Amino acid sequence: MKVKWGISFIFTLFVLVFLTFGSYKNKVYDWDMPGYIGCLFSSEYPDFPQKVHRFTYQSIKKEAPDLQFKDIIGLDKISPGKAKNFFYKNTQAFTEQIAYYKFKIGYNFLILILYKAGLSAPMSVLWISIISCFFSGLLLFYIIKIIFPENYFLPPIFTFLVLVLPPVFHMSTTPSPDMLTFLFLLIFAAALLRKCNSWIIFSVLLLLILIRPDYIIFALSYFATTIIFNFFNVKKFDFLYLFQAFILLILYIFIVKYYEYPGWKEVFYDTFIERRPLISAKAADFGVREYFEILFIKLINFKKITLVSLSLIGLIFYFSKDLWIRVYSGFLFLNIYIKFLFFPASSDTRFFIGFIVLLFIMFLYSLSKKYNGFKLRKIA
Repeated sequence: MKVKWGISFIFTLFVLVFLTFGSYKNKVYDWDMPGYIGCLFSSEYPDFPQKVHRFTYQSIKKEAPDLQFKDIIGLDKISPGKAKNFFYKNTQAFTEQIAYYKFKIGYNFLILILYKAGLSAPMSVLWISIISCFFSGLLLFYIIKIIFPENYFLPPIFTFLVLVLPPVFHMSTTPSPDMLTFLFLLIFAAALLRKCNSWIIFSVLLLLILIRPDYIIFALSYFATTIIFNFFNVKKFDFLYLFQAFILLILYIFIVKYYEYPGWKEVFYDTFIERRPLISAKAADFGVREYFEILFIKLINFKKITLVSLSLIGLIFYFSKDLWIRVYSGFLFLNIYIKFLFFPASSDTRFFIGFIVLLFIMFLYSLSKKYNGFKLRKIA
């Protein structure tokens, strides 16, 4: 069995190297890249915004294909962007946009490390996604091995199938923290399945928030789920989880205040209503009615994710009567729609794919529990 697991792992490594190379060859220089490179150069030249602005676009222009660079600066003929072109031409407008990126301190710190190690600014951003794809594959292999400990052929199959999903592969090629957060969601899943010490899970959630502070909602909902589950299941109210939730909430508030993050209303306005070329020139004003109108329109386009998530939660509840599996699957399912309420980017599945993959993992876990891991000797 050890030899077969060794062969399974080597085959998975071969697949991961192939997929990682594919991510590198298909790397994308998109409109998010100037924001993260701007954060990098802001740390290098904090008192010289003009230099930061100039170096940012110069570094991208040196490496990016011509069509992708034109898209970044808003001159793409298919989808021209006046705001993006204004950021390219105006230092103040660009500097104000950096505030949307600066508070992702964990992600920006990794970019800085790679830049100091000798990579170019654009490649420092892109390599995080590429490397995260490789390690996500290793972690997927490990998780599936936990779920099916006697099925050496299933881990490489499921690892490959997850990583070639269009939104997952896309995340591995783009300059954003999405692939890195996907990796840490998988670490969270492994810790959850292993029922690790609460401080280990707390540490994973802490790092997740440092990478993307908006995951505070995911973290707080996990603690709320655990507190409620323990209270009704073992009649115990564990104040440790409350304390850990409080620490992460204080950390989130500190990050937002210290880095002067514009806030949810500004992000929502610039994403779903109007991209303001100059943030300070116009207030992000919209009412409850306008919010729900946008939400309703986006919900109509949320069909695929709704169908997949409902199917998975339905199958989990059908195959498993285990309260622990049901409660934590419900927690993951709920987070898909909490995320949607705050950021209804219904056409962009990369914002939700991490939760869906975790829900899929819980589905596999429920199958394994019901059918005793689909042991090989029972199949033969």
